[in-house]
Order: sequence, then C-alpha cells, then structure tokens
Amino acid sequence: MGRKFFGTDGIRGRTNDSVMTAATAMRVGQAAGNYFVRGGHRHRVVIGKDTRLSGYMMESALVAGFTSVGMDVIMTGPLPTPAIALLTREMRADLGVMISASHNLFPDNGIKLFGPDGFKLSDEAESEIEALLDSEPKLASAENIGRARRIEDARGRYIHAIKNSVASDIRFDGLKVVVDCAHGAAYEVAPSAIWELGADVVTLGVDPNGTNINDGVGSTAIEALQAKVVEERADIGLALDGDADRLIVVDENGRKVDGDQIMALIATRMHERDLLKGGGVVATVMSNLGLERYLDTLGLSLERTKVGDRYVLERMRAGGFNVGGEQSGHMILLDHATTGDGSVAALRILSSLVRSTRPASEMLHVFEPVPQLLKNVRYDAGQPLEDHAVQRVIAEVEGELAGKGRLVIRPSGTEPVIRVMAEGDDAGQVERVVDRVCNAVREAA
Repeated sequence: MGRKFFGTDGIRGRTNDSVMTAATAMRVGQAAGNYFVRGGHRHRVVIGKDTRLSGYMMESALVAGFTSVGMDVIMTGPLPTPAIALLTREMRADLGVMISASHNLFPDNGIKLFGPDGFKLSDEAESEIEALLDSEPKLASAENIGRARRIEDARGRYIHAIKNSVASDIRFDGLKVVVDCAHGAAYEVAPSAIWELGADVVTLGVDPNGTNINDGVGSTAIEALQAKVVEERADIGLALDGDADRLIVVDENGRKVDGDQIMALIATRMHERDLLKGGGVVATVMSNLGLERYLDTLGLSLERTKVGDRYVLERMRAGGFNVGGEQSGHMILLDHATTGDGSVAALRILSSLVRSTRPASEMLHVFEPVPQLLKNVRYDAGQPLEDHAVQRVIAEVEGELAGKGRLVIRPSGTEPVIRVMAEGDDAGQVERVVDRVCNAVREAA
C-alpha cells in the first residue's frame, strides 16, 4: 500500500491543507493509540511540540484522539524533539509524539512518533498505523477514556539529562557563546544548559511568537548568527533548528561549520579515547567525500545510507555504531540520545573547545572538503525523474564523473523538490554537471 500520510520523517505538510489538519491529527491519535494499546497496564503517551501557532490546535486534536481510545496523555509544552524521546523512555510511556515541522517555516507542521524505547518508529510500524487510519477506531468505553495532564518540570529534566553528557570536570568558564534557537523548541533549554555550565551566553532566536520559527534565524539561516558572533567577538556560535534535533556551528570568524566537520571532530576525539564503536561513522549519501577520505586515514569507515536521520539511526543500531549524522546538522550520539540532538552535540563541541588550546576556526576544520554543489528544482506535478530525457542526462553525467566524483539525485520527502548534488575534485566540472541535470529536470517538469 502506498503511504499517503507518512514521509521520511513522520507526517508533515502545510497546516489546514492536505494531510496536516486537526481531523488528521485526531485520527493519528486514535490509530497510533489503537496500535499501542496492548496488555492490561494503563497506557500513556507523551506529547511535546515546538513553538508554531498551529501547535495548540494539533496538540488538542491529538489529545482528543488518544484519550478517546483509552490512552492517558502527558503534555510537556514546547520542548526539543530529543527531549520527547527521552521523556517517553524515562516515564515508561507506550508512545511519544512530537508536533513539529523541524526546519520548515511556521505555516507547516508535522507529527513524529517514538516508540517506548525512545526511538523513532520503523517504516513497518508507521505503515501499520497508516493502515489503521482508513478504518474505524476502536473507541474506549466511557469509564476507560484517557485522562490528560500537563507536567511542569519537563524542561528541567531535559536540561539535567543533556548536562550529564559532559564530563563532570568540564566547565565552560571563559567561553563566550552565541546560541541561536530559531525561535523554536529549545529557546529556553539550550541557553540555560550552556549558561549553567559556566559560559557567557548571548542569545538569538529566543522570542517565539507563533509565526517566527526558523524565520531568518536557526540552522537553515545562519547569517544573523555569523554577524552576531563577529560583532560580539564570541568564541563560537551554535545554531539549532525549530525542533533542535540538528546543529550548525559558526567559528569565531563567522565561518560556517557543517555536520560533516562536526561528525569528524566528535569521531576523532572518541577514537582517540577508544570510545568510538562500530569502527567508523554512519552518514548519508550527501556527506562530503572529504569526510570519507579523512576517516580512512584514521582506519575508520564511513557507512552511507539514504537521506534521513532515521535511516542513519537504523544502520547505527544494526552495526553497533555510536556516532552518526547528516551534513545538514543532525547529530546522533547513541551514548547519550536515541535520536538527533543538537544540544547534546553542541555541548560536546564546547567541551572539545575547552580542552583544546586552539580557536574554533582551527579545531573545527578537521578535513578538507572536496567541491560539492547542491541545487533544488521545484516542480508542480508529475514524476520528472522518470522522464527519458532526464534519465539520459543523468546517465551521461554519471559517466563523466566516474572515478572523479559522485552524483546524488533524490526527491525531497517533505516538499515537491528534486535535490541535485554533485561533488568531485574539479569544482568547474561539478558546477557544470549539476546545472545540466537541473536544466533537464526543469524542462521535464
């Protein structure tokens, strides 16, 4: 059966349009509730959200859905996605739900589901829940309808947990850190955790109003952070996205440091201390060839998956790895979290900076990336990649790059966009082949 609701990262779309409506959210609550109501214990779901205006509507609809099938609901208010994963496991809940569209702007929203172990649901589990969306829910009897309550200490619990990812002898005294929370879910917890560990914290993106999430701030719009770091003469800048599961870093000169360099640094430090598991790092097909070459010099492997942090996580768990992530900033450190956690990754970077005698600009430049170019082509309808002319151009370009670089083409899982990426040692060739593929896709679309 085709998947109408679930994409690469839960359910996502424009609010009050297509699948992302209150009616859908209630049906998801009922279907997921029916799927997880097993055994004779009192069933429980933890629901968190980011700072979008529509979060109130989606939260209420989900509460109605879950309670109608007999699940008790615990609401945390705005918290990062990894915090919901953590609390689901800590509170022995059957299910965790995060209401967020991650790095998208406020008109979009989404629903991410976590199992009782704090890990995102498998494709198979999501498909079974999707099948239940097309059937009448099994409603609880009147006396077994669930109860809902809001807890007030969730932020403190999460701050305590992420601080425990830092060695007890580490303090951030003397560091000046600019923290950009994208007006999103981490607007209180991330600056608080870093400040409690001793840093002088300058904040950006910590004034959510329901409609400004990711708007000109955060990990997908780092210009404001770059300027602030230079203006404040800070040691480093940290940018989270709307639900704080990804991290992009800015050094003291305002230079961007992406997820590949962050993974390289964390893996190197852990390898030096014999703490790296699996013999390498797991990343996606989008990670730079330079990362792969660098890890090889250390005798480590780079395992590649298709795009999506859930697929990185699946490979990590299957292969016994404890470090993985995406170039876009998802950092999965399985010793400390069950999903991408930008705040945990940020604390690890700051810990390395404290231990290092070098500035961030030197410490974070771990390897030399090869020229890489990514362009997006938006389309209105159809299947542009199935067009014969497009397929012919792709085949020709792959032949041209053979032995010199890579071509990666994929449709976005969350919007009608084709992403075209190429990399290789010849920057001019990379630009030419990307433009050639993009033009072919535009013509077909």
